[in-house]
Order: sequence, then C-alpha cells, then structure tokens
Amino acid sequence: MATADQIKSLIRSYSEEDRERFYSIALQVAAHEAKQGHATLAHEIRGLVDSHKNKASHNLKVVPFPQELKGLVVTEAPDIPIKSLVAPEVTLERFQRVIREFYQRDKLHQFGMSNRRRLLLAGPPGTGKTMSAKVLAHELKLPLYTVQVDRMVTKFMGETSAKLRQIFDVMVQKQGVYFFDEFDAIGGDRSLDNDVGEMRRVLNALLQFIEQDQSESIIVAATNNPKLLDQALFRRFDDVLYYSLPNQEDCRRLIELILGTFLGSRFAWKKVLSGCDGLSQAEIGSACRDAMKQAILKDDAKVSASELIDALGQRKMVYSQL
Repeated sequence: MATADQIKSLIRSYSEEDRERFYSIALQVAAHEAKQGHATLAHEIRGLVDSHKNKASHNLKVVPFPQELKGLVVTEAPDIPIKSLVAPEVTLERFQRVIREFYQRDKLHQFGMSNRRRLLLAGPPGTGKTMSAKVLAHELKLPLYTVQVDRMVTKFMGETSAKLRQIFDVMVQKQGVYFFDEFDAIGGDRSLDNDVGEMRRVLNALLQFIEQDQSESIIVAATNNPKLLDQALFRRFDDVLYYSLPNQEDCRRLIELILGTFLGSRFAWKKVLSGCDGLSQAEIGSACRDAMKQAILKDDAKVSASELIDALGQRKMVYSQL
C-alpha cells in the first residue's frame, strides 16, 4: 500500500489543484506497488493516470479565437498554481500584487485608480517568464492567449500593424491574459541602425495600441534581452519584473517542489546544488523529471542524489558542445 507520506501528498496536491504533482505522486505509488510485487495494481494506477491526463487535456475550457487570426494566437487554460513558480522573492511579491489588485479592481475603480494590467517580464531563457503567464492565467481564472509574435512578423510582414490592431480589438471582447513572447521582435529600439521602416511603423502602432487599451484583459510581454526594447515601451507598462538564474536556495526549493516524495533520504544536497550551477529553472526542472522517469522505469520509489546529478550533467553537456 501507499505510504502515509504519499497519501498525505496526494490529498494535499488534489486540494491545491496541483495536477502535475498529483500525477507524479500517483506514479510514485505505482512504482512502490510494482516493487512490492503488485504488478497488476501498478499497471492499473499508471493506466488511470494516463487516462485522466488525456481526459483533462480534452476538457480545457478554451475560447476560440477569430478565424482571421488563426495560427497567430494559441489558446489554452493552464492549471499551474503559483506555488509552482520559483523566482526571486521580490518578483513573487510583485506578482502577487498583480493578482490581489485584479480581484479588488472594483475597489480601486471607486477611487479613480486601475489595477495593474500591463506587465513586462525580462530575463534569460528558462527562468520562468512563460510559466509566469500560465500561472497568472490560472490564478485569475482567465484563458491564456499566447500571441505568436515571431510568426506575425515573418509571415505577415506588411500586415503586422493590422494584425496587432485586431488582437487589441479582441482584448475588449474576450477577457484573458494576452502573452506576447519574444516581444523584442516588434518592440525593438527605433534608433538601431538595422531597423527598417516597416518595423518602426509597427512599434509606433504598438505604442498607440497599448496606450489606448481600455479592456479588462491582462497584457504580459516577455523578452530575453530588455536592452533591445525601445525605451518608450517601458513607461507603457504598469510593472517590469526581472527574472534571473536561480541561486542555491531557489534550486533546492525547485527540486523539492518537483521531486516531492520522490526525494531520496540523506540527499547529498551540496553536490546536487553544485550541479545546478549555470542552469535555468526550466533545465533543472527537466533534469528532475528525467531522474523521476528513470526511477519509475526501475520501479524505484525514490530518486537518488547521484541520479539527479547525472541528469543535471547531461543538461550541462549540451552547452559544452556549443
């Protein structure tokens, strides 16, 4: 049978609506049962998890986007809670402020003020910007609309401003979190020598659209390099949140969060955290999941420090080939 810790973790993750953690613990229970010789039960549990995942993916409460913008906007209903987000404490506090102001926006309106609706997220790849947009949509109980900025620029060169206008018009009709990834593709500095007339017009139009936006939707823009953005953009946003590679405390919290009850006893934290140096939150998360898969396939109930160190090393090996 499942251990007491596993049962408590299952109940906790279910009550917190943390599906990924719930699935992870359920698979750990299956691995534990397989190790006890209960192969049939282990197979049934894994089958139930797979079935529920497939059912959940088909039951997302998504709102279709206009046909003329097909291929430019991806719609989803994320289920990632804020506790899954590992970022600097000051960033998390400001993130919570956005959520708090959203739910009390009527109170702010009574005093002639508005809630924070325009956020700029800046930081290296894999540090949590995209995940933040998903968390925000989940916490605000809104659909997430991810605008494919790079596709808009390359496929609709000459029509980019018109497409942007359509998206901002839809914001009024369809409340949601609108996520503009790789924002520098349309928000680049107008003073750069390699800028072209078309992109200057796009940026001018974008500045105007953001300034005039009166919708109830949330605008989230993300960039890996804020230095590429035009300075006029910064004052159009209500808040600018900076993301960075995790420190050792962040790494430990992230590993504990993802591994959960898969975390082995007498874990060699010093060596594990050393193996995290230079890796982003996304890469560490992938390494944790790789180690968990290995443990499940070996019918082990725990992930050892050495297994995780190996998985982290494989992630680092990619950079050594560059």
